[in-house]
Amino acid sequence: MEPLVRHRGVVAPLNRPNIDTDQIIPKQFLKRIERTGFGEFLFYDWRYGEDGKPNPEFVLNRPPYTQASILVTGPNFGCGSSREHAPWALMDFGIRVVIAASFADIFYQNCFKNGLLPLTLPQPEVDRIFQAIEQADPSTGLYLTVDVERLLVHDDRHQLEIPFALDPYLQETLLHGLDDIARTLKHEALIAAYEAQHGK
Repeated sequence: MEPLVRHRGVVAPLNRPNIDTDQIIPKQFLKRIERTGFGEFLFYDWRYGEDGKPNPEFVLNRPPYTQASILVTGPNFGCGSSREHAPWALMDFGIRVVIAASFADIFYQNCFKNGLLPLTLPQPEVDRIFQAIEQADPSTGLYLTVDVERLLVHDDRHQLEIPFALDPYLQETLLHGLDDIARTLKHEALIAAYEAQHGK
């Protein structure tokens, strides 16, 4: 899993509450077993019309947000079913950080298992980011830096500096790119010694 220490990117605004996993990646696209290939179907029912053509009104179809790698959105993001395909689709599109006032619990945990940061901020701070996007140059959008090591979101141009909290275990998971297998293998020497002593 790729470590996430510090990330700077364009922020796309999707100011809707209660976006569920079926809206993030509709169920008809869950047939793949690989973690890749889901990005083109992210928010499919919003990104595309009935004719299959991109909806020009949807934020991720408009520059500069076509290149967004940070998404700021409404509360309770990722509710609904527990499909791990939701963080897969976000990651495959290029999103590394999702900012919201709250997340559904299972989605929140699935993000860390895939190297995606679900960044929880108080709603007033989320609103500050939405406002900064509105004030930014529409041709370039708002760039934010998310520093997982310093636990800080900042952008000097718009005088944004927002600290955030993160459980130390989850922070280490991102900083070192540790999925469950990699975390277990950190103790490989102890496992080998136990197996040698007790038999495999």
